[in-house]
Amino acid sequence: MIVHIDDAADPRVSDYLSLTDVQLRKVKEPAEGLFIAESLKVIRRALAAGHQPRSFFMTERWLPDLAPVLEPYPHIPVFVGTAKILEQITGFNLHRGAMAAMHRPEAVSIPELLAGARRVAVLEDVVDHTNIGAVFRSAAALGVDAVLVTPRCADPLYRRSIRVSMGTVFQVPWARLPEWPEGMALLHEAGFTTAALALKPDSLTIHELAARNDDKLALILGTEGDGLSAATLAQTEYTVMIPMFSGVDSLNVAAASAVAFFATQASHN
Repeated sequence: MIVHIDDAADPRVSDYLSLTDVQLRKVKEPAEGLFIAESLKVIRRALAAGHQPRSFFMTERWLPDLAPVLEPYPHIPVFVGTAKILEQITGFNLHRGAMAAMHRPEAVSIPELLAGARRVAVLEDVVDHTNIGAVFRSAAALGVDAVLVTPRCADPLYRRSIRVSMGTVFQVPWARLPEWPEGMALLHEAGFTTAALALKPDSLTIHELAARNDDKLALILGTEGDGLSAATLAQTEYTVMIPMFSGVDSLNVAAASAVAFFATQASHN
């Protein structure tokens, strides 16, 4: 259903209003039960994962490219406008062609998420949306079965997180823990070995952890600035370090996650 927009104040496109305002979106998106998928590839991955669109949003020249995507949704509005009008609405140049406002999925229960999983990542208070997206992309590529995020962690379904993940956030099941580090008990009850990436005198190297080949392993990664909290480290079974050279003592959390996920992939023998 094509709807032409010629007024940036049109209330029908409020889902797309001021997308660059992070604080606004933090309130609006969860409260209104939506997230924004940006770019044709991301939209396709969201739809393939079963997410339901509220509307589509694009300049007219992208309609032919989106036609196969739009065909199964004849009653969903497709808002079309000039590049200038769309930029006034969103706050930036829509150079990736198209967007879609999607209904947020129902939350997955953590026991359900952990059932059958062998490799889990836990993100403690990671607040940078770029890092969240990069971690999910590595998780999807390197065999992580599920991701848990702590209460203060950034939203994996924020527009930038989704974009950086290239839509892989739709492939890896995830859930937000109601409490942390108390929620670590759920991992232990489900039979997971917990290993926190942190520099401590008694830390295992990532090679030593990999050699254990634990059947179920949860890797815990900390915030960009302060790392993992003392309360978290007190409850994990192991701390783990990635050996480094040239006086470098740490990696960005996204880079560290990729190294750790690759090194500790579950054996399929």
